Amino acid sequence: MSNLSDTARKLDREDPLARFRDEFHIPLNTDGTQQHYFCGHSLGLQPRSAGDAVEQDLGAWRQLAVRGHFEGDLPWTEYNEKLCQPLAKLTGAQAEELVVMNTLTVNLHLLMVSFFRPRGRRRKILIEQQAFPSDRYAVESQLRFHGLDPAECLVELGPAPNRHLLEESDIESCLQAQGDEIALVLWPGVQYISGQSFDLSRISAAAHQAGAMVGFDLAHHIGNLPLSLGHSDCDFAAWCHYKYLNSGPGAIGGCFIHQRHHSDGALPRFNGWWGNDRGSRFLMAPGFAPSAGAAAWQLSNPPVLSMAPLRASLAVFEAAGMDRLRRKSKLMSAYLAEGIVSKLDRVLEILTPTDAERRGCQLSLRVRSGRDDGQQLFRYLVERGVLTDWREPDVIRVAPVPLYNCFDDCYALLRHISEWADQHITG
Repeated sequence: MSNLSDTARKLDREDPLARFRDEFHIPLNTDGTQQHYFCGHSLGLQPRSAGDAVEQDLGAWRQLAVRGHFEGDLPWTEYNEKLCQPLAKLTGAQAEELVVMNTLTVNLHLLMVSFFRPRGRRRKILIEQQAFPSDRYAVESQLRFHGLDPAECLVELGPAPNRHLLEESDIESCLQAQGDEIALVLWPGVQYISGQSFDLSRISAAAHQAGAMVGFDLAHHIGNLPLSLGHSDCDFAAWCHYKYLNSGPGAIGGCFIHQRHHSDGALPRFNGWWGNDRGSRFLMAPGFAPSAGAAAWQLSNPPVLSMAPLRASLAVFEAAGMDRLRRKSKLMSAYLAEGIVSKLDRVLEILTPTDAERRGCQLSLRVRSGRDDGQQLFRYLVERGVLTDWREPDVIRVAPVPLYNCFDDCYALLRHISEWADQHITG
């Protein structure tokens, strides 16, 4: 393993983004040393600037009270617009196509109110077979809300036999065969178990050619891989900000709604007063006058104290640059993957695509000797200050995040797995 250690030290010395690690709180072990944290795909670490951002808004509340809606350095009525400007760079969208509101599953429900319109034969929703449970629950309940039976109208697409990854061509084939019955395709940008990323433009094109609407759950994509939502041509997208966007547990979510839908008066939408045009919002008139763009989908006065950490995180992303983060991410995942293949292939199987263009930070691993050994390895790592993630039935997920992970973290993971294997795996 010494060559892997030397390589890690060299890569850390040459890392142009190394300074950003110091801008995050790294959890500590009981002996005061830093943990090796690989769970950014589940909950990102806290930016050191997050506390200051929250305190700034607490100060405005303390000093201005209700006047904080319109006065101070960042009036609360302008918060959404201030967040959507840097988010536009991360998502490849126009700022007016974005809105920060609610949480992910709430937003999926609100978006399906607008974009799932079952009519005649076209009344099915296509999702992946291993969809994140909350997405599946949301889709099932939307179908029932429309009086439809999920057993008939929920189409779940899985990989071909003897494969664990689902290809874009599988989606295209399904849409060619059943497209006249499918009203909506709801798909992830990155699959949460395998870490596989998908070609969003290709999926959008196939869905639209079949006559269906298409939306993306980007929870594991945003802040992980570059996005170009405008180019993808999807109808909508939704995501959370607590994973790679480091905005805190249960943080406020975000949405994209393509500009072609903004002036569609026939599109149904659940309205709330914060979606009313800001110029007339406080006139309290009975008629709803929608805001321009995606902001019209807002319902309620936004939770400012929840939005503050996102403001801090977006500033870090802007300073680091998504292109530079992606370059480092590729290096880190390649270092880990090559270390596993060269030193630990008898122990671990990598489930994530080998092609770096088809994955982000995350590598999903399976212990070859079975689930019991997999759980034992997971616990072994936790006891040694290496935080990974277990997903049933037998997957260990590892995400080296380029903002705050270093190559030495990756080496420590490989070293501890090797030590465990020497004690528990024969042959």
